[in-house]
Amino acid sequence: PQERCKALEQDHAQLQAAKEAAEQRTRELRKEGELLHKSFERQLSLSREEDKKKMVFKELVRNQEDMNKLMLTALIHCPLPGGSALITFEKEEVAQRIVELKEHLVELSYGEELEEVERCRVRVKATPVDFLLPSALEIGLTWSSRSILLSGLPSLSIPEESLLDKLELFFSKTKNGGGEVESRKLLDDPSQAVLTFMQDGVAGLLIARGSMPVLIGKGKYEVKISPCLQGDITNLQLQASRCPRTVLLTDIPDVLAEEPMRDTLEIHFQKASHGGGEVDTLAYVPVGQPAVAVFTEDMG
Repeated sequence: PQERCKALEQDHAQLQAAKEAAEQRTRELRKEGELLHKSFERQLSLSREEDKKKMVFKELVRNQEDMNKLMLTALIHCPLPGGSALITFEKEEVAQRIVELKEHLVELSYGEELEEVERCRVRVKATPVDFLLPSALEIGLTWSSRSILLSGLPSLSIPEESLLDKLELFFSKTKNGGGEVESRKLLDDPSQAVLTFMQDGVAGLLIARGSMPVLIGKGKYEVKISPCLQGDITNLQLQASRCPRTVLLTDIPDVLAEEPMRDTLEIHFQKASHGGGEVDTLAYVPVGQPAVAVFTEDMG
């Protein structure tokens, strides 16, 4: 009876520690949520002032020392049809001038020795690049009491399922502070995974540790353990925004190979006599080969 009583006291102490750790994390997360909300409002204010840039909520920084920071990243995917090109000028006024001219006769042969009747010209259309961007965004965050976020996972030459099996095996052992795993999954970032346990209390104890060396295969790797926060968009408002330095060229016929056509377009739109100016970048998509352009914050 004495040993049983001692065992019950130990179980009670462990449960009490888990409860206190969970309550502490709840208080911390409430404070962090308030700070994140204020930080996000400041970032949205900056986005409204500079509405040429798209600020997209991407992910929370999960390091314990950086929990109050919100990372915003510009990432815009724009589908491009075949027979088009995106041209980014160094100066905004050049792009605006090209758009205002609307149509451009591009000479495909630049040989000075050619007679006027031998020269080939194509007519291309210039239009601005417009997007719908968030002007206001509200996100509701919830904390999963039975889940943990693992980050800093090593990049190993093994299948994803094998890596998840190894993580589940390690964290299912009570000697490692774990318990029976209900589900597991890798995130889009392969260095991060989420484990959900069957029992309450396991996640809280692991989160309180912050990090621990995890045996994966034949090596041990220091893996960070953080609360698993899930966010749902509760309110989203959009506004139109235009790229200041980038122009979309369309109706480009399939009369030259890809590289010569790209060079021809760049030569034409660099000339001041055609309303152009110094070109920063040019991407050409041939007919029948649709593509997707990705804009980042520092692009026009």
